[in-house]
Amino acid sequence: MNGEQERIDRRGFLKSVGAAGVAPALARFGTAFGASTDAGESGMAYIAGKKQKSKLPLRKLGKTNIWVPELSFGTFGVDFDNQLLLHKAVENDVTFWDTAYSYSGGNCEVGIGKFIRRNPEVRKKLFLSTKASDTFTIQDVEDRLQTSLKRMNTNYIDLYHLHTIKGPERLKNDLRDWAKSAKERGLIRYFGFTTHVNMIPCLKVGVKLDWIDAVMIRYNFREMQRKDINDMVDECYKANIGIVAMKVQGRGQVEKIETAADKKLTDHFIKSGSTAGQAKIKAVTANKKISTACVGINTVKNLTENLAAVVDPKKLTAEDMRVLREVAQESCNGYCAGCAQICDSVLAQTPYVSDVMRYLMYHDSYGDKQVARQLFAEIPADVRARLLRVDYSAAEARCPQRLAIGRLMAEAVGKLA
Repeated sequence: MNGEQERIDRRGFLKSVGAAGVAPALARFGTAFGASTDAGESGMAYIAGKKQKSKLPLRKLGKTNIWVPELSFGTFGVDFDNQLLLHKAVENDVTFWDTAYSYSGGNCEVGIGKFIRRNPEVRKKLFLSTKASDTFTIQDVEDRLQTSLKRMNTNYIDLYHLHTIKGPERLKNDLRDWAKSAKERGLIRYFGFTTHVNMIPCLKVGVKLDWIDAVMIRYNFREMQRKDINDMVDECYKANIGIVAMKVQGRGQVEKIETAADKKLTDHFIKSGSTAGQAKIKAVTANKKISTACVGINTVKNLTENLAAVVDPKKLTAEDMRVLREVAQESCNGYCAGCAQICDSVLAQTPYVSDVMRYLMYHDSYGDKQVARQLFAEIPADVRARLLRVDYSAAEARCPQRLAIGRLMAEAVGKLA
């Protein structure tokens, strides 16, 4: 096959998907389904305790001894009224589904439950991951789990996370005891936590806890430039803790070219017939210590493009990685690194700055405007009222990304309030 034939014909690929489904189109990328995977056994996955064939490359999820697809299905902001997307995911063995109690006000879990109710035989193929959102007590965690089980029409959750912890103080013995109890009751199989902010202190504690089976962390072409993040990925891997990468796109799957960084990435990768989004997925999965890349998939188009990235045998070149690294460095002043402890230390009366930054990203880069506004509305009213009155200069002076925090807060209020 010559170089031209190896190029990804994106328009032809998407057209063929619409006509004949995802799997036949993916074969055009030169990777046969069921090819050898990191599992050490040709195309075999261990999900729900049973050995199953898989069309996708597989990796072990830490100490769980479960092999999961390199690509997992992030459901944040997904509308499941049309369930074709779920059918297509199952057809193509994207069987690790990640959701949360809070996603779309609970509608993501409800949509998954609707699918499982209509297709009960599918449950044994799925590796369901969900999260206990907005919890303050152990009873909150228990209540969230019971609600999630009912919503999703399942008797157990494969991987249950404490959602978006901002510090290691949540990882106490009462949580350990609850996780043990939930496992003994057959309600969950594995337990972990997710963290967007203050990731390093959270991981430094979590990596020492033998009851943490997996962690979900922000990891993308930007984060991989940070030595402290990579060092903690190494530590988690050594501790046999599964690592689920989230926020893999770095800014979301942006359709429009809006910035110089967008244009630089698009111009570079289009030459090889790829997209910038596919390259970002490849950059993350190139790190074999990452168990799976959880990417938001809200259309069949997203699904097909993401699948193409993980089944395509062609690896990123040194030049590709250089371009990603340059873009990460050049655009860092527009990207919140999630070091909330810095803002919180000088903005005691406004403890939601990093959250507002994330919601603004959902609005601008992910296109999830309604979700962003809903999340913003959940911030206490008195805090929202102070956002435009706070002096952010001390936080701006300490921000490693040199973000114009005050301007961004004003922008967020204008768009999300």
